[in-house]
Amino acid sequence: MKTQHKYNNLDLYLKNRFGKKVFKVALNGDFSCPNIDGTISSKGCSFCSNSGGGEFAGDKTLSIKEQFDQITQNIHKKWPDAYYIPYFQANTNTYGPIDKLRSLYYQAINTHKNVVALSIATRPDSISKETLLLLKEINQKIPLWIELGLQTIHEETAIDFNRGYNLQTFIETVAELRRNKIEVIVHIVNGLPKETKSMMLETAHFLNSIDIQGVKIHNLFLLKNTSLGDQFLKTPFEMLSLNQYIDITTEQLAILNPNIVIHRINGDPKKEDLIEPKWCLKKLVVMNEIDRLMKEKKYYQGCLIK
Repeated sequence: MKTQHKYNNLDLYLKNRFGKKVFKVALNGDFSCPNIDGTISSKGCSFCSNSGGGEFAGDKTLSIKEQFDQITQNIHKKWPDAYYIPYFQANTNTYGPIDKLRSLYYQAINTHKNVVALSIATRPDSISKETLLLLKEINQKIPLWIELGLQTIHEETAIDFNRGYNLQTFIETVAELRRNKIEVIVHIVNGLPKETKSMMLETAHFLNSIDIQGVKIHNLFLLKNTSLGDQFLKTPFEMLSLNQYIDITTEQLAILNPNIVIHRINGDPKKEDLIEPKWCLKKLVVMNEIDRLMKEKKYYQGCLIK
């Protein structure tokens, strides 16, 4: 099938895999995170908001079914026969009692007859052996995606933003998930403080060395009421310009194995919460400029694999 993109775009991948339009529905299971409740740290990742990265997720005071119905009501009007992937997005969605996990996961996959997969965002240090068995069980009933926030392979950077686990933990968790035939999607962030372009490209090269099925590429954006945002307001530091981000992300796409599905190529925070950079609110501009530069350079996904 033809596409305007020079990379393995998620929308097209989903249409090819499931045969029609597929929507992810971001849900909130009211989870916490070991990096904020004191188990690992009480500070959290320095760029993470109070919503735990779930700014666009459902209302946690509602049931999973109520959240799903509320979010999809407008989708139903335009695509009455669409398929859906419930997505537990906010905070660490394998971090809790096994009975809670089981209940929420099964509620999610049973919200609608057209649910075709389940996606769960979590940390690689927050999947117990008992939880892994539950994930394996779910994956035997419906395709399961586990989304892991790596952000960078560079330990010094990870310590600076208080990630709370090391690279080896990430590698071992990915291997364990793949042994159980669970699909893995990795989040990386471009523009973390002190990281150079070469460091960001090294993170992309690393992703080719592990068995993953998808990548989300985000730009660093600073939000109100976060430690990194507060730091920036007191002592501003240099952030990636739009052109720098497009240049780096284009190179990363050219580096990545073409079998890896590209789930995102930019982040889009809520306007009212954003401090900087303002350009990331122009989501379509970012996407179009990446497409333009890839075409200009005659790049396609995988053309720069080492």
